[in-house]
Amino acid sequence: MGPDKNLLERWRTTELLLLGGSAGSFKLLFQMVKLLPADLGKTVIIVIHRKRNFFSEIAKLFAENSRMSLREIEDKDVLEKNTIYIAPANYHTLIEKGRYFSLDVSEAVWYSKPSIDVTFESAAEVYKDRCMAILLSGANQDGAEGMLKLKNSGAVTIAQHPEDAEMDEMPASAINNGAAGYILRTDEIFKLLHTQ
Repeated sequence: MGPDKNLLERWRTTELLLLGGSAGSFKLLFQMVKLLPADLGKTVIIVIHRKRNFFSEIAKLFAENSRMSLREIEDKDVLEKNTIYIAPANYHTLIEKGRYFSLDVSEAVWYSKPSIDVTFESAAEVYKDRCMAILLSGANQDGAEGMLKLKNSGAVTIAQHPEDAEMDEMPASAINNGAAGYILRTDEIFKLLHTQ
């Protein structure tokens, strides 16, 4: 079964797609990056927990397999359509009202920097109901509070079905606190992202 009609309509009018994940989400995010078309007409931000002070090839690997323009976020970058942005390690990524990024060096949230909560909360203030967030596999509760703020601002919020998640704590936390407007199986998420 695919995503419902209302969800498909919201996807078509979404300006910003947020993808959050931690342990167990890398493979899924990689598949999503490969799937998204070059002319998606949306801005995509990926926030994935990365080891502190650990040099990562994530952005390079994703860029080599993406049809969209893809880059790691730098401070003051302006958000552009048809671009995938990856939150850098050792910073929190915020979206400012002028639709540009700011990188913050404050303390880790849920032992993580970047924190999914921080990015989701700032997106809620700027994009409100023009935003969609998907929370994937992870081994802590990061993202649940940010997703609740997004939902309350009118955004579409989706949690990966915990049974499909390699580590279910992250999506389950969003479901348990009422932040998930939709709970989708992995194949339903891919069907949604493949719809234009």
